[in-house]
Amino acid sequence: MQKVVIIEDEKAISDIIKYNLEKEGYSVFTAYDGEEGLKVIGKENPDLIMLDIMMPKLDGFEVCKTVRQTKSTPIIMLTARAEEIDKVLGLELGADDYITKPFGMRELIARVKANLRRVMVPAAKQTEETGNVLAEGNLAMDLAKYEVTKGGVAIELTLREFELLKFLWLERGKVFSREQLLEKVWGYEYYGDVRTVDVTVRRLREKIEDDASKAGYVLTKRGIGYYFRG
Repeated sequence: MQKVVIIEDEKAISDIIKYNLEKEGYSVFTAYDGEEGLKVIGKENPDLIMLDIMMPKLDGFEVCKTVRQTKSTPIIMLTARAEEIDKVLGLELGADDYITKPFGMRELIARVKANLRRVMVPAAKQTEETGNVLAEGNLAMDLAKYEVTKGGVAIELTLREFELLKFLWLERGKVFSREQLLEKVWGYEYYGDVRTVDVTVRRLREKIEDDASKAGYVLTKRGIGYYFRG
C-alpha cells in the first residue's frame, strides 16, 4: 500500500483529503505544522507528500527545501494563494506539482495518481531497460537504475526532472510544446500554468549543463518549446 503524508495546518482540509485518499486505497499520515511534518516523513518514508505553504513553525517552502536535501519523493504543494511567485518558488525548491485552494477532490486525486505513477516502475519495464544507458558528451542516464551522471558523478534529480530528461532524450531532435510536455511527462490533463515546464527545465539545466546559461543538452525552440539536441 502506497503511503501519503499530508502536512496541512487546517485540520478540516486535512481530514477531507485523508478520507478521500483512504477511499482510494492509500495509507495516509497527517501532520499540522512543518516541524511535525518532517518527523512524520522521516518515520514513514512516504511515496508522496502533500504540503501546505502557510504553516506554523516551518512553512511549506522550508519543509520542501529540507526534504529535497535527502529525498526525491514527489511533492505536491497546496496553497490558498494564487500569486505566481508562490508557485514558481515552490517549483524552484524542488516541488513536483502544485494545486491552488479551493480545489475539487477529483482534480486532487488525479494529481496524486499521476505523481505516484512516476514512482512505480513495473518489474517488466525494469527488466526491459536493464543495461539501457543513454550517453551524450559527459552526460549518462541509466534508465533501469533511475540514475543520471555527469562526468561519472551522480546528479540528484527529482522524479519529475528525471522523467522530463528521459522523455526528451528518447525523442531527441523532436520539439515539444509546453502543453505537450505537460501531457506526456506530467501524465494527465494539467490544470496549472505552463510555466511549470519552464521552471522544471531551468532546474534541470542547472544540474546537467556545464553552464546553465548556455544550454547544450535541453534546447529551446523559440516560440515553440523544448527538445534534446539532435
